[in-house]
Amino acid sequence: MELRHLRYFVSVAEALSFTKAAENLRLAQPALTRQIKDLEAEIGVQLFDRSRKRISLTPEGKSFLLDARRLLSECAKSVLAVQRLSQGETGQINIGYVASVYHGMLPATLGAFRKACPRTALNLFDMTPAEQYHALDERKIDLRFVHFRARSTGNDLQWASVGKDTMMVAVAAGNPLAEKTKIDLKDLEPLFFVGMSQKTCPGSNEWLINTCREAGFTPRILQDADREPAVISFVAAGLGPPCFRSRSRDSLTKA
Repeated sequence: MELRHLRYFVSVAEALSFTKAAENLRLAQPALTRQIKDLEAEIGVQLFDRSRKRISLTPEGKSFLLDARRLLSECAKSVLAVQRLSQGETGQINIGYVASVYHGMLPATLGAFRKACPRTALNLFDMTPAEQYHALDERKIDLRFVHFRARSTGNDLQWASVGKDTMMVAVAAGNPLAEKTKIDLKDLEPLFFVGMSQKTCPGSNEWLINTCREAGFTPRILQDADREPAVISFVAAGLGPPCFRSRSRDSLTKA
């Protein structure tokens, strides 16, 4: 089996058409069909169901597609790393971040790093905080910028504070607290909160609960949301007041 067989298979699997795949690959359709048959014969598994007018992937083909994409991706990364090495770049750092958060601090930080280490390549990946933790565990990224430090994460991470957030409270327009320019956290005790989901933002609810307990009460969290826009929408609908950041420059985590 050669890499070209995997590329041919992925192209056909994504197009579900030998004709379209052949056009995309700039191959003659009979040649592409023969290559796929050779691949199926070599691994001893039928990857496509050709019994109908439009081909489809067999269960084995669907499974093989995931592996084929992964192998091609890893190969592409290896080629890119070698190319960078030949261009004098001595290494690379993979960084996880949240695009909607660090738009102020991140460019300046990375710009300064580029000046100090011009031969080190920087690869940025927009991920949710939970996805970043998972990527760190699998060594797919080297460091990440996070909002909150989750206590439930492993102990093999090194942490460093690189800034602080100014936290604000959002309430529905009709809430009496909306008329005030400044409120005490204790004023929120009678209300229900909307928070960030632990599934996508580990540590956020821990921070909210601990902060409110320092003010003398335990927050009643009515609803969790996976994304900040959803949190704001829930608040606008009158479901509760969440705490959210207005400027985010919190912590840097690395493996």
